[in-house]
Amino acid sequence: MPQEYDVIVVGAGPAGSSAARAAAEAGRRVLLLDRSAFPRYKTCGGGLIGPSLRAMAGVPDLPIRDDVTRIAFSFRGGRTSERVSATPVIRTVLRSELDDRLVRAAVAAGAEFVAPCQVRDIAQSPELVTLTTSVGELRARTVVAADGASGRASRAVGVEVGRVDLGLEVELAAGPLASAWAGRIHLDWGPLPGSYGWVFPKGDILTVGVIARRGAGEATRAYLRDLLRRQGLDGLPVIRDSGHLTRCRTAGSPVAKGRILAVGDAAGLLEPWTREGISFALRSGALAGAASATEDPAAAYRRGLERELLPEMAAGERCLAAYERRPRAFHELITRTPLGWRGFVRLASGDTTLARAMRHRSVRVGLALLGVR
Repeated sequence: MPQEYDVIVVGAGPAGSSAARAAAEAGRRVLLLDRSAFPRYKTCGGGLIGPSLRAMAGVPDLPIRDDVTRIAFSFRGGRTSERVSATPVIRTVLRSELDDRLVRAAVAAGAEFVAPCQVRDIAQSPELVTLTTSVGELRARTVVAADGASGRASRAVGVEVGRVDLGLEVELAAGPLASAWAGRIHLDWGPLPGSYGWVFPKGDILTVGVIARRGAGEATRAYLRDLLRRQGLDGLPVIRDSGHLTRCRTAGSPVAKGRILAVGDAAGLLEPWTREGISFALRSGALAGAASATEDPAAAYRRGLERELLPEMAAGERCLAAYERRPRAFHELITRTPLGWRGFVRLASGDTTLARAMRHRSVRVGLALLGVR
């Protein structure tokens, strides 16, 4: 006989684990699945901003690798300007360690975890969703699709994508440079429209990456090589070299279909300007998990997104449009003006959001001067 649950979550990244933990804490019988055994590697910059940390406030022993108080900025590889904060602006993690810790938190809350498990087919009726998997047939009243943009569960929702970006990343053995990078990251506003690059310290590891709109693969690879060379990191041993696509939903894209709710990457939820996705994954997962305990999970989940995350995405789209139009203006604002630096720190720490910032008349006037309405 098929095994039946209140909630089955497909995918055990931050979105899936958060959904499983929230649903279990709401008293649901929860099964969390992933196609890979844990811990497993995941391509990701691994920078945690304030909203991410707050979303994980109930998770003990987060595997923080570094607390960042110094941020160096450059424009297209040029002269570096460094700013310093009295408190950490960003904290860094390895995704393999973070994801494993979040799965453990979901299990501690009462969820069952099965991995590796392949989902081979999905069918739903008005009352149940049936999953055909490598461990047998499973049924649930609600399924949370957290298996990425190309996963089977997310495809069942029919998420519509408006923008796709290519992210390239290398993990390096920091060796003797580890101490020089401790507590410091580097951000470079890149030469391709909407692009930027980063260097994140993680103890004995440095993560270096770039992101740009898909379709300029060789130019994006050249940008990564140039960033490594300019930062004096091209001679360090490479631990991993990887790439991934980030997909941003259209404004009207569905986030649920019947009893299936899409979260995180599977729903195309991220901040469009920076393509920051961890906080959106954690928060959308928690919203879906909590919604699973309501009379109409899909409607409750949509309301939560409309209240908390979709306004931030709309503001991020406007910010990206302004950045693509005048990237140097962003660089000068952050590196040369106290107002710009304070705004950057407040956004990273979660003291404000892009949506709230854009309610201020000065921000609206600034965007209008850049030709963004």
